[in-house]
This record gives sequence, structure tokens and C-alpha cells, in this order.
Amino acid sequence: MHRVLVIEDDETVQDVLRSFLIAKGFEVTIAKTGEAGLDQLRAEKFDLVLTDLVMPGITGMDVLKEVSASKLSAPVIVMTAYGTVQTAVEAMRIGAFDYVTKPFNLEELMIVIDKALSLSKLQKENVMLKMQLKKKYNFKGLIGDAPLMQAVYEMIEKIADTDSTVLITGESGTGKELIAKTIHYNNISRAGGPFVPLNCAAIPKDLLESELFGHEKGAFTGAINTRIGRFELAQGGTLFLDEVGELDPALQVKLLRVLQEREFERVGGIKTIKVDVRILAATNKDLEKATKEGTFREDLYYRLNVIPLHLPPLRSRVEDISLLIAHFVQEFSKKRKREPFTFSPEALECLMKYRWPGNVRELENLIERLTILVSGKIVRVADLPEKLHQMALPHLDKAERPAPGLQDATAGATARPAGIEIGDEGVDLNRMVGDVERSLIMQALQRTGGVRSKAAQLLGLNRTTLLEKMKKMGIDMQKK
Repeated sequence: MHRVLVIEDDETVQDVLRSFLIAKGFEVTIAKTGEAGLDQLRAEKFDLVLTDLVMPGITGMDVLKEVSASKLSAPVIVMTAYGTVQTAVEAMRIGAFDYVTKPFNLEELMIVIDKALSLSKLQKENVMLKMQLKKKYNFKGLIGDAPLMQAVYEMIEKIADTDSTVLITGESGTGKELIAKTIHYNNISRAGGPFVPLNCAAIPKDLLESELFGHEKGAFTGAINTRIGRFELAQGGTLFLDEVGELDPALQVKLLRVLQEREFERVGGIKTIKVDVRILAATNKDLEKATKEGTFREDLYYRLNVIPLHLPPLRSRVEDISLLIAHFVQEFSKKRKREPFTFSPEALECLMKYRWPGNVRELENLIERLTILVSGKIVRVADLPEKLHQMALPHLDKAERPAPGLQDATAGATARPAGIEIGDEGVDLNRMVGDVERSLIMQALQRTGGVRSKAAQLLGLNRTTLLEKMKKMGIDMQKK
């Protein structure tokens, strides 16, 4: 039930509004003076304020000023018998949601009330969302105890509450956008503003300028309406330019101008638009090398690289893998409404030894996949993608040993070993498989110094099977 405060000195109007609003399901409090109304606002919370404009002592305008100055969340609707344009403009300028003139139509008043409450609800939800986002992207909540990541957190703490441009570098999947959001939501003056991301590699080059700066109606074929670009959308907040190294040279010039002048024109427009936007950029390219090669402007590079922030690959912070696994298991188990699972020691060792070329994103995707495909409480080596099996310990029990030919669940029929392709002339499959098998047997024998029992263990074979294969292939090493 919404609570409404009515500040009105006319008893007849008080009675009409009380009866009408109660009938509509509101809880109504009446204040007969401006002073009494302010006392009520300071003591209790209301969802809406209806105040007369002209009252002895403290007026409705004074009440409106107090509510606006104290940032009370309740919207204010002003009632006045003096509904001049000047009065309305002044009330709206101070912060009134709307005004109605006496004598007013009660149903029309109800329409205004509904709009005010709807807007207030959206504003409150927006505030809550931003509070949740700020909590989510609090740098202290980022996952990783490795010294390299601690250095990143310390840098974020230093630079977050500034307006300096930051260039975030690192391999794909290291979490560059996550870090950009963390910087934004820890900036006191900009956290309440928008965070607007743009992947420069995901949009065709001929559309990217319009995406960045917007366009005027009729600027080009298909421009049937004026469109606001990402720079304008980010006004008062942060624009995150991901994969900035993919920008076309012509667009690099225009971006440089915005960084220097903080102004631009829409495509097809002549009006100069001023912007107050913080720029965060990210790339997995070596931009310094790109400037030397002439593919990226040197002056733009230095404009973007005011504060460099490098994210280490996951293989450089192996000690964080177990923390990330635990986090993702909890996250996806909760989402799928299932019991969290654990990993067998052998499966966990596979994950710890793997190089993770896709970094944290690859690990996250794997845990999500396992959450869906593995129903048991323990994930074993056989449950992992085939590319991880080579990391398994040589001494696996039968239950733990990967099934022959087990494929990565995401690879499908198109999967193939790295570096092996079928040419136009085709391949001799039997010969190729034989060569691979022979190579693995030779490696195992060399690694174990020719001790066949140990070589068999490395290959997941029993000793007799290994001896048969060696005899068939003509491999003759000193018996051990």
C-alpha cells in the first residue's frame, strides 16, 4: 500500500482528497500547514507528496525546495489555483514531478499520481541496481590471490576515482571488461552514470563511426531517424572501447579529436556536441608494435595509454585456478539449482597443468559445461574434454581412465587434432594413425629409459599389449 502525504490548508479539499485516495487503496496522512508537512516528511517515509502551492507560513514551494534539497525519494505534485505558466515552470525547475490546477478532475489527478509512482519505482530500482553493480564490481571482491593480481587490484584502487584514460591490455579471456566495470563502479563521480561498452571488432567498419558518434536523419541510405551514438549515451559516465586496436585509421583520427577536444559531430550533422565521458580502452594487441608498423596512430596510442594496466594470463597465476574453480562451481550450481560438485585429485591436477589459452573465460565455460553434463558429485578425468586428458597422471585407475576416442562435448563432428588437415588429395589414415602411435611409443620408451613396464603405464597399456605393438612395428630396444 502506497503512503501519500497531503499538505493542504483547505478542509474541503482535504476531505475530498482523503476520501478519494483511500478509495483508491492509498494510506493517507493529512498535514494542514507547510510546517506540519515538513515535520511529517522528516519523521516518516512517504511514496508521494501532494501539496498546495499557496499556504500561510511555509508554502508548497518551500516544501518542494526542502524535499529537493534533502534528496527525499518521494515525488511531489503541486496543487494550485494559480496555474500560470510561470508558476508551473518554477515548480518543475525546483523539482516537482508535475502540477495540477484547482479545481481539478480527480480521475485526471489519478493519472498524474500513477505516472509519478511508476517513475519513482523505476528510479528506486535503478538505484538498487547500481548499488548491486557497485557491490558486484567492488575490486575487493575480485577473485585472485596471486601477486600479479594483487598488483592489479592496487592499481585499480589508485586510478578508479580519477578521470584519466586507461588502456587495459591482456590476452583474450583475461577479464578486461570486468576490470573496466570495476574501475567505473568505484569512481565516486561516475558510478551513478552509464557504463557503455563497444566492441570495435564486432561492428562492420562502415557502421562503426555511426555507432560511436551517432547520425542525423538522412545522413546516408537507411538513416531514417536521428540516432544517438555511444559517446552521447555515455554522457556523465564511462565509455569502454574494447578491441580498440581494430579501429580503422580514418576513425582513429576522429577518436583522437574527441579525446583531445571532448567534442564531435554526428555523421551528417553540423552541430558540435560536447561530452563529459571517461574513456577506458582495451586490446589484446601490442599497440606499441602496431604504431611502429604504421597500423595504429602513435598520437592516439599515447592518448589512450595515459595509465597502462596489464592483466596477466591465467597460466601466470596458477595459484588462482582453484579459487576460480570454486567460485564458478558455486555460481553455476546455484543457477542450475543443483548440488555443487568437486573434482577428483587427478582431474584437478589436469586443470592445474593445462595452459588455458582462453584464460579465465575458457575455465568459466568449462565449469558451466560440466555443471550441465556431469550429474555426479565428483568430476573425473573422463568427464573432462579430450585435450585435457594428456595432462592426466600415468597411474590412473580403470574408473578414472579416459575412454578411448572420448571427444570434447563442444567439438562435435568437426573436431580435429591441432596441425592435422585433410588436403585435396586426401590422406592415408592407417599410415597416419600408425605414425602417431609409433611416435608415442618411442617417446614413452625414451622417457623411461627403455623400461617397458613404465612405458606401458605412461601409455595406459598393459605390458603385454605394448610388447605386441613393438613387435608389430619392428621396434627393437634392449629388453628391460
